[in-house]
Amino acid sequence: MLNLVWLKSFTTLVQHRRFQAAAQALGIAQPTLSQHIQKLEEQLGALLIRRSKTGCEPTKAALALMPLALSMLQLDERAREVVSGTRLRVGASSNIGIYMLQPYVSTFKNIPAVPELDLVIDNNPNIARQLTSGELDIAVMEWWHPKSGFQAMDWRQEPVVLITSPDHPCAEWHEIDRKTLAGMSLLGGEPGTGTGRLLASFFGERGPFPKVSMQLGSTEAVKQAVKAGLGVSLVLAACVEAEIRAGTLCAIPVSDAGLAKNLSVICPETLARQPPVSTFVSHICQ
Repeated sequence: MLNLVWLKSFTTLVQHRRFQAAAQALGIAQPTLSQHIQKLEEQLGALLIRRSKTGCEPTKAALALMPLALSMLQLDERAREVVSGTRLRVGASSNIGIYMLQPYVSTFKNIPAVPELDLVIDNNPNIARQLTSGELDIAVMEWWHPKSGFQAMDWRQEPVVLITSPDHPCAEWHEIDRKTLAGMSLLGGEPGTGTGRLLASFFGERGPFPKVSMQLGSTEAVKQAVKAGLGVSLVLAACVEAEIRAGTLCAIPVSDAGLAKNLSVICPETLARQPPVSTFVSHICQ
């Protein structure tokens, strides 16, 4: 097992590229830092740092070690946080984190005696990966593939709407049906959110399905493209509330039932009934 103290000295030295600066950042004597590097090199059987009169440079072996060392140090920090209960790390899929969850995070922080909360917003696959690897305590997601050892709870059902620019021919429609929607061409958004699975269920295995004309990568990019008159798209209703109020976009509900996403809260089964995870779940689900 690699010594975490030595690894911390190593990563700090690589970041600063000078022994004196790294020692000051760590709050240790420079000879102690040199000893840590020497011991780590001996343990690994590889030269990590090339010393010179002007500073130092990491070797190829050091550059290969760097991401692994940082990961080990982060895991150590996470383990201490989990055991002490001093910090809660909440992950959210992009649309949820940007457009829905932040008011809940703000009010949660006002609850007496709750730990510090870190909110991580990323695409749905990355949030799932971070949750399963232990980097997150809890996640709120658009789509989750069930995994052993994790508990998923319903949070809310969010309708999917068709968005258009105010001057689009469809902008005055009060609703749109399945058949009309199937014949449209849509701008594509962020991959990995489960929208494709939702549409497959909504339109049936054999379709017909709407065509996708672009893949823009995010809901924000989709909204800007629709405003610019590049097309129309399907998004979660909560993602366009501000634009609808401002009159910069129009949202058309789908008349047929079934085009809505069931958003979920997921956490490890071992944490589900333990504060602060249980406290956060109760707060956002009340």
